[in-house]
Amino acid sequence: MLTALWKKAEIVPEDVPEPDISVLGRALRIRGRLDSLGEVHIFGHVVGRINVGRMVLGVGGYVEGDIVAKEVLLCGRFEGRIFAFNVTIAPSAVLKGRVFHHTITVAKEAQIEGRMPWRPINFFETLGELPKET
Repeated sequence: MLTALWKKAEIVPEDVPEPDISVLGRALRIRGRLDSLGEVHIFGHVVGRINVGRMVLGVGGYVEGDIVAKEVLLCGRFEGRIFAFNVTIAPSAVLKGRVFHHTITVAKEAQIEGRMPWRPINFFETLGELPKET
């Protein structure tokens, strides 16, 4: 799926403006699958799988499930698995799970319980073939 998202993004002509940023506010709770070609900022509560181009989990936000993205910035609480080429974990982040990444930046104040295995670039070409949620 993500490979398809990246390929669609590469096809877009250069003179077309970037997609808008989608913001999920603090009062919003979502259960299920969230798909976007663009950027998503989450300040609410999401349980499920997230497939986006870029994701920001804001301070006070909570996500439980899988995140598949090209780039992820964690500032809130996360439980599950992240599959992202670039990952940044901010000082305010609380992470429980696994982060499959090619590059990662971790603030020393971040709270992490889990593993952060490095993956080569070609690993991210097959992200659309991840097993579906049950």
